Amino acid sequence: MPRSRQPRRQATLASIAAELKISRTTVSNAYNRPDQLSAELRERVFEVAKRRGYPGPDPMARSLRTRKAGTVGVLLTEALSYSFRDPAAMSFLSGLSEACEVAGQGLLLVPAGPGRDDEEAAQVVHRSSVDGFVVYSVPDGDPYLAAVLERHLPIVVCDQPRGISTAPLVGIDDRGSMRRLAEYLIGLGHQRIGVVCMRLARDRHDGVADASRFATDSFHVQHERIRGVQEAMTAAGLDPAELTVVERYAHTADDGAAGAAQAMTADPRITALMCTTDVLALGALAWAHNSGLDVPGHLSITGFDGIDEALREGLTTMRQPQKEKGRRTGELLLAAPSHSGFGQVETLETELLPGRTVGPAERLWCAE
Repeated sequence: MPRSRQPRRQATLASIAAELKISRTTVSNAYNRPDQLSAELRERVFEVAKRRGYPGPDPMARSLRTRKAGTVGVLLTEALSYSFRDPAAMSFLSGLSEACEVAGQGLLLVPAGPGRDDEEAAQVVHRSSVDGFVVYSVPDGDPYLAAVLERHLPIVVCDQPRGISTAPLVGIDDRGSMRRLAEYLIGLGHQRIGVVCMRLARDRHDGVADASRFATDSFHVQHERIRGVQEAMTAAGLDPAELTVVERYAHTADDGAAGAAQAMTADPRITALMCTTDVLALGALAWAHNSGLDVPGHLSITGFDGIDEALREGLTTMRQPQKEKGRRTGELLLAAPSHSGFGQVETLETELLPGRTVGPAERLWCAE
């Protein structure tokens, strides 16, 4: 007998219920509320569903019904690819994903990269099907941040921005940590210090940062780390106005190398170069070696973060608990609404890790 050419009708929750002579609610409970059914009845539902090719309730329909997406949105200040190549960001996301796994939640990355206007940013954020947002190191005034706040969903901030009164914040003492690192250098006799930092404002600038670049606090973390160096210099009787700061818009080792070259050109008497991230510091270290400068004989170099590659290179750095930042941020978000409306700040500890890239200031080099 010839086989019917009619397409096989797709199985639905209703057709499974009809075959088993049970209610649609009972079939739904087999997937969503298994404690409401006996093990035997659940097994019968799954057996019929498998035979008829029924995949289970539509997750989109379920989210409309429950008003829960089962997903955490992560707002990043960089392009999406940054999340997979920056070691500190990867560590943060690793910790956040662990917290989400425990709670049975998914992750949706929402990159707040440059080049989009307020309307485009709002569309990206408003289309994101999430139950809440982690705001990861986003500057003040970012259009994506404004769109997130318009959603009125639970929010937890990591690092920046500061001052959202209804959102908890997880971070470190950036100013105090960088000050301790600068004090360590000054204690070894370093008086001419340079800084290579990530961008200080949203517009592109690659070069020496003058006073006008410090007029805005859009990027809180970078500003705080520079202020920490300035405070250490002031306390030691050094003039913070003589601090050379070179800003780099992008965050790569190549930018660290270019920043180091610019800093040393601006002030050849620098004996210690402080980089606000390990990635920049590794680039500065490569530049020094390629330029024939002995590290730390002629030039001491420090980083910040404590990433694995920096530790393998023996870089002197300030380690921060990046993975724990992600885990704790996720825990706070997933505890919502218990935290809603409270802007408490959790400050995690950092650790100074002396390495092979710092030594006493070379007095002869200073005099050149």
